[in-house]
Amino acid sequence: MSEHPWPNDAELADRSAADALTRTYGPSGRVRVGRSRIGWYAFAAIVGVGAAYLLGTFAQVVHTGGSHGADSADAIIVMGAAQYDGRPSPQLAARLDHVVTLWNEGVAPLVVVTGGKQPGDRFTEAEASASYLVDRGVGPEAIVEVGEGSTTHESVVAAAEVMRDRGVDRVALVTDPFHALRSRLIVEGEGFDVDVAATPTSVVDGWTEIRRELGETAGVAVGRIIGFDRLSDLTG
Repeated sequence: MSEHPWPNDAELADRSAADALTRTYGPSGRVRVGRSRIGWYAFAAIVGVGAAYLLGTFAQVVHTGGSHGADSADAIIVMGAAQYDGRPSPQLAARLDHVVTLWNEGVAPLVVVTGGKQPGDRFTEAEASASYLVDRGVGPEAIVEVGEGSTTHESVVAAAEVMRDRGVDRVALVTDPFHALRSRLIVEGEGFDVDVAATPTSVVDGWTEIRRELGETAGVAVGRIIGFDRLSDLTG
């Protein structure tokens, strides 16, 4: 029976060092990185890219909303907002006041007013907008009412068909600053050249505006990935 001598301290130290190197580098001598560490790296990269995407989108929302003037266009299109029995809400009135300014500057010969109505309403947003504009000097013959749609996407799609029939290629887009980027992207998606002319007198300001901008950031970020038509179906 052969004897196995007990290893001395030096041999034990050598074995411990060898085991440590094997755990670190593997038997092939290459650095071994744990799966959990790779997973964390991947997670951190995804979070970083997502954060950069959202931050960039937020900057675009704010920047686009800062454009208030417009060059010559074939039509001015104004996005609808709430109306109360034929009277525009303060938010919609601010948009329409800017339309009057652009109209008086001769930006376009045509004004397209949009927006449907809620259940129980007697008037559409488009009807309330048209009446408001006529009372402020915009010629009724120059106003086109598109009283369809309960979302921005639905309203734009309905208005796009009408504008194409009238040979419109370039539009001046009027809405609130926080709403400008998403509206522009949807109108561009229908094949029009767009010059944003956000109202400078929006009643949505302060923290409310920031919250709306953050909401629009999320909407634009998702809409660019899945499509604004699908986003409209999901959010209503």
